[in-house]
Amino acid sequence: MATPAGASPSRSPEKRTVVLLGTLDTKGAEYAFVRDRLVEAGLDVLVVDAGVLGGSEPGRPAPALTPDIPASEVAAAAGADLAELAAARDRGAAVTAMARGAAEVLKRLHAEGFCAGALALGGTGGTSIASQAFRELPLGVPKVIVSTAASGDTRAYVAETDLVLFPSVTDIAGVNRLSARILANAAGALAGMVQAPPLPRSAAGDRPLLAASMFGVTTPCVSAARKQLEESGYEVLVFHMTGVGGRTLESLAANGWLAGVLDVTTTELADELVGGVFSAGPDRLTAAGRAGVPQVVSVGALDMVNFGPKDTVPERFADRNLYVHNPSVTLMRTTPEECAELGRRLATRLSAATGPSALFLPLKGISAIAVEGGPFYDPEADAALFDAIRSTLDRSRVELVELDLDINDPAFAAAMADKLDSYVKVASGEGGAR
Repeated sequence: MATPAGASPSRSPEKRTVVLLGTLDTKGAEYAFVRDRLVEAGLDVLVVDAGVLGGSEPGRPAPALTPDIPASEVAAAAGADLAELAAARDRGAAVTAMARGAAEVLKRLHAEGFCAGALALGGTGGTSIASQAFRELPLGVPKVIVSTAASGDTRAYVAETDLVLFPSVTDIAGVNRLSARILANAAGALAGMVQAPPLPRSAAGDRPLLAASMFGVTTPCVSAARKQLEESGYEVLVFHMTGVGGRTLESLAANGWLAGVLDVTTTELADELVGGVFSAGPDRLTAAGRAGVPQVVSVGALDMVNFGPKDTVPERFADRNLYVHNPSVTLMRTTPEECAELGRRLATRLSAATGPSALFLPLKGISAIAVEGGPFYDPEADAALFDAIRSTLDRSRVELVELDLDINDPAFAAAMADKLDSYVKVASGEGGAR
């Protein structure tokens, strides 16, 4: 048996091992069915029990499926005692503890080569446990959950990962003619992903990886910069700054994926401040700096806060400058007071960076609709933004570059791309001094 202390199961070197993680006290038969499908597909299966009740109290039956790693060891990985969790009968506390323990167990199994993929079944509790554990696995490791919650708002489960949720359609309560098909499909999907041929080297890529932030109103800038950087030998991932895009960019930077960041579009800070629908939270614009990743940043789309259809804009903003971007998105112009606070927040976060960093200011417009003649043209608001940045930014740590251009001018894009290229080359030892 594998244990959180470090021992690993004996597995066939010819087969890949996948992890089945679940609450066997309530779903043992369903897990046994999925385990058999995975074995039939040619995989080794390691079963991890995250249930609390089964076999833990007098008179309760043992799980229908015997796990390779029992629930007691999962609880211990979280610093908890399974019997105490069961006796307390606090479902929330039990789910929290088992989720922590499962995350620790899966991280170790993956590090030891015993988690080529992972699958779970569950309602909201089981999905919470499994999703927390699966989010600890690297991007690219196949991870599937068959869940009763898969057809609702899944952000709390998926977050910034490549986790795949399968709608269970019925509750996960028995194997019947419908659930059997769905569970078999999920097992087949995991088996297919795990056993798929490796990517060819050309597709896997060996060029330095960059991330760029984009919105519709900064697309010309990012597209031109991306083209230039790709011609210079980089691979560029472009993220749409809708909240999840910014969080994903931050996650990649924190986890060592990126050689550099071209953060043209920091609009999510405005939604965080004012209450728009695309906030990426208080950690936006922090991960690259903490990790020492070279970054070149601008103030793209800080002229706007995002809402849904116009009739969803909060009533307190009825007298503000609103612009219907499309039937699903309404933009609201940020005020001078909001822009000043945004400038302070951006400059403060960027000043904490430990790696090479630059901040570019496009003095003639910070988005496609904030240029002269555009619906969000507001020199007073832009001046408040720029002045707050100038007075707050630690210029001993961050280069400040001011250009008399709008953000989508090709020359502005080229200047940002050139600066990031120089930073990355210095960081990799290819360039001269900063």
